[in-house]
Amino acid sequence: MQKIIKTLILVIIVIGFQNSNAQERTNPKNQDEELGKVSWYRDYDAAIAASEKENKPVLILFQEVPGCATCRNYGHNVLSNPLMTEAIENEFIPLAIFNNKRGKDLVILKKYNEPTWNNPVVRIVNKKGDNLVKRVASDYSAKGLYNAMTKALNAEKKTIPEYMKILGQELTVNYNAPNIKETHYKMYCFWTGEKQLGSQDGVLLTQAGFMNGEVVKVKYDASKISEKKLNTFAKANKMQPVTSKNNFTWSEKDEDYYLQHSQLKFLPLSQVQKTKINSALGNGVSPLPYLSPKQKQWLAKLDINNSEVLYNKEFSTTWNKQLDSE
Repeated sequence: MQKIIKTLILVIIVIGFQNSNAQERTNPKNQDEELGKVSWYRDYDAAIAASEKENKPVLILFQEVPGCATCRNYGHNVLSNPLMTEAIENEFIPLAIFNNKRGKDLVILKKYNEPTWNNPVVRIVNKKGDNLVKRVASDYSAKGLYNAMTKALNAEKKTIPEYMKILGQELTVNYNAPNIKETHYKMYCFWTGEKQLGSQDGVLLTQAGFMNGEVVKVKYDASKISEKKLNTFAKANKMQPVTSKNNFTWSEKDEDYYLQHSQLKFLPLSQVQKTKINSALGNGVSPLPYLSPKQKQWLAKLDINNSEVLYNKEFSTTWNKQLDSE
């Protein structure tokens, strides 16, 4: 009997310890909208300890909770982006400090000389609490936060994972940056065209369709690959630039052919992910580097007999649906 009691006590202690650790982080399923979908530490000392243990920088969000429209929008438009959430949670130690609360929050506000009742501010610090990059303030864009995150990882000599690079590419496209260009190539088979063109660094999106024959529409980052280099690659692979002004007709059923015929079609995927993964599969290259940690978890647990095709549906919606089903 004493042995059973001791075992029960040990189990209670372990469960209590696990619950204590869980309580260190917020739960995105029932937290304030200003915090987005990120699971945050709320204690500075715990975050710094985790930073030292995991050898990751601390990303500190100074946020008004509950807050104004700017604060709420930051939660929705920046901190709820699936790949942004993945990058914050996996490459950093996320810490939220409320700028309209007293107690421990106010202590950290004073430590970093941050104002109370303020719009969102982000600092990224090392395990000693020292700034790695300039504080992000008065820039409430996802691109602004992403740039600071990449600079901080570079400062710490950390490798930026492929899925995080894809996030940066997605944001470049979404913000209609002037360096994003569009062109079309004609070829004998747009399945082959997509896999070949999608392999090039700087090519962000490909679409299969028709313009007096099979063509692939390409969106590319001109700061990464020039039109001349892209044309040279295309011609070497039996594709020709299209100069016709005829309208492009998208062929949804033919797009991402190799992705459509793989298990990865059951995952929520961003636009750039689809392009790169389809190309990798078509060229016999592993697509796994393009997946975030959460996507890899979902792939490992995949039951193809009871899964819904998600790759061709709205990314954030399907992502959140997957999260809610866990």
